[in-house]
Amino acid sequence: MEEIKPLAVYTTTETQKVLRISESTIKRLLKNGAIRANKIGGQYRIMGKEILRLVSPELEEKAIDKYLKTKKKVADKILNW
Repeated sequence: MEEIKPLAVYTTTETQKVLRISESTIKRLLKNGAIRANKIGGQYRIMGKEILRLVSPELEEKAIDKYLKTKKKVADKILNW
């Protein structure tokens, strides 16, 4: 399996190949919002982090938890400043 780079931009065809899903499945995922994408010139562009979020939601949960802890530390420092 090809490595998914979080900051890379993928087309729907590239996403299909990486996830090993059909064209109809990728369309359904885009339509129901399971994968967030930007439409540029009539074509979708999908960030690698969106693909990773889809295949590994626990990674997203860890990232959110880490972010919230860091945000709280920064807010506490600002309040004590």
